[in-house]
Amino acid sequence: MSCNVAFIGLGVMGYPMAGYISKAGHNVTVYNRTSSKADKWVKEFKGSKANTPAEAADGAEYIFTCVGNDNDLREVTFGDNGIFKTIKKGAIYVDNTTASATIAREIYEFAKKNGFGSLDAPVSGGQAGAENGALTVMIGGDQADFDKVKDKIDCYSKKMKLLGGAGNGQLAKMVNQICIAGLVQGLSEAINFGKKAGLNMEDVIEVISKGAAQSWQMENRYKTMIDDKFEFGFAVDWMRKDLKIAMDEAKNNGSLLPVTEVIDKYYGEVQEMGGNRWDTSSLIKRLSK
Repeated sequence: MSCNVAFIGLGVMGYPMAGYISKAGHNVTVYNRTSSKADKWVKEFKGSKANTPAEAADGAEYIFTCVGNDNDLREVTFGDNGIFKTIKKGAIYVDNTTASATIAREIYEFAKKNGFGSLDAPVSGGQAGAENGALTVMIGGDQADFDKVKDKIDCYSKKMKLLGGAGNGQLAKMVNQICIAGLVQGLSEAINFGKKAGLNMEDVIEVISKGAAQSWQMENRYKTMIDDKFEFGFAVDWMRKDLKIAMDEAKNNGSLLPVTEVIDKYYGEVQEMGGNRWDTSSLIKRLSK
């Protein structure tokens, strides 16, 4: 059944995600801070463009946001032209931004008081996952709200799961990024070691990727890492933002992140090398410089 959907934020992730919701036959109204991106989206997919988040959300049954960070999220939700100025009672709000669990819970409390549903639903799978409609979605919030909106989330995902109350989606995304940081550093050290030892690393990876060392990072990034190419995914600037969120949360819950803290500093060194927009596998650059 066709529904009125608003989608706020057409970056490398949001642009194709909104596209998949439109392709599924829903009436999608988009908003983007840089309006030329929204113009381009409307030409490519069926839908319309709004001049503010509030205008996009007006009359929408389902509202999605996918923006940069907590501050951007606060602006498009609670801001003067934010979606909470016009959101209707009974609507479901889904936030795909990677943000803090704190703002997720704050939005949820506001939603509860104002008669609409709210889910924090950060995604994993990078630009390729978004473009292929094959993202993994980690969700926090109420079962009833999840049940109403899951077929819309399904438009752009291959796996989604409700992981408990408000904020739990964001906490699960922190777990995801902590895992990735350690994996990428291990892979970087291994490839650099192998090259220095004179091994043909393509052959080595072909063998070890069928054993216990196998990972998504290995399968999808080893070739580009060997070739010293880093234009294939999630940017270092965004990874540092995500790791900071995780490290801040770790202070709250008393967990230790010794390796994550070190790798965050390594990403800082990559930024100093001019690698702000390189993908996360660029950790190998600081070993071979």
